[in-house]
Amino acid sequence: MVRVGFQKGNTLNILKESGILEKKLEAEGYRVEWREFVHGGTLLEGLFTGHIDFGHAADGSGINAQAGNKPFVYVGADLPNPEGVGLLVHKDSGITSVDQLKGKKIGALKGGNHHYLAILAVEDAGLSIDDVEWVYLQDAAQQRTAFETNKIDALATYDPFFAGVEVDLKTVNLTESKDYGYPNRTFYYANEDFYKKNHELVELILEATDESDQWANENKDEVVKLVSNMLGIDEKVIERAVDRRQYAVDRIDDSIIEAQQKQADTYYEIGLIPNKIDIRDRVPKK
Repeated sequence: MVRVGFQKGNTLNILKESGILEKKLEAEGYRVEWREFVHGGTLLEGLFTGHIDFGHAADGSGINAQAGNKPFVYVGADLPNPEGVGLLVHKDSGITSVDQLKGKKIGALKGGNHHYLAILAVEDAGLSIDDVEWVYLQDAAQQRTAFETNKIDALATYDPFFAGVEVDLKTVNLTESKDYGYPNRTFYYANEDFYKKNHELVELILEATDESDQWANENKDEVVKLVSNMLGIDEKVIERAVDRRQYAVDRIDDSIIEAQQKQADTYYEIGLIPNKIDIRDRVPKK
C-alpha cells in the first residue's frame, strides 16, 4: 500500500483521475490509497506522523516544517509558475506602482508563496517590509472579502484565487511582468523513512506524475473541466490559471535548492521562522 496525500486542485488531482499511478504500481504489487488534505501544512503533518508516504505542497510549507525540525525529504518539484502569484490593487485606487504602497495595508496568508512575492516586490521598490502594514488573513475567501470591502489596499494572492479576482474585479497587478528571481514552485515531499526504504518506488511515483503532467499540457481543456468541477470555481477562472502554467516534474537540483534557500533565509530574517535552516539537510544525497 502506498498512501498519497493531495489537496484539491493541484497536480496530484490530475494524476489521481488519470489512473496512471495505479497501473504503474500494480505491476510492482502495490495498491494506492489517496488521502485529501485542506492545505499544505496539514498534508505535511500527515507525512511526519506516518499517515501518508508521499504528497505535494507549496514551498513555504516545506520551509516551516523544516524550521520545526519535522522529518521529511524533498523528492521533486513542479515547473516554475511565477505568473501564478500576484499583488493586486483596485483599478480605481490610484495606486500604479509598488512604492505607492508605503503606509498601506497588504493582505496575505502568512508565509505563503504570494506573501513571499509581496515581500520581494516591496523590497525591490525601495521600501522596507515595515513600510507597509501586513494584514494576515485565514484563507483565500477571507482575503477576497477583505479586498472587495477595502479593508486592505492591496491583495497578495495565488492561483486559482488570483485568477478569480482578476476575472471578477477591475484590478491592476503591480507585479505583472516583473522578474523578482522567484520561481514559485510547489514540491513533492516524502516521509523520510518511507523514502529510505522505497526510493525506487518514489521514483516510479514521480515518473507517473510526469506522464500525467504531459497529458495535462496536451489536454488543458480537460484539466480546466476537472479542476473547475473539483473546486466549484467557474471554468473561465480555472482556464486563466491553467493557461499560464506548464506541467512537468523537475528533479531537485542546485538551482532549485538555492531558490528555496533564499526564501528560507528571508523567512528567518523577517521572523516568519524561528531559526535558520539548511534546505540541503532535507534533500536526499545522490
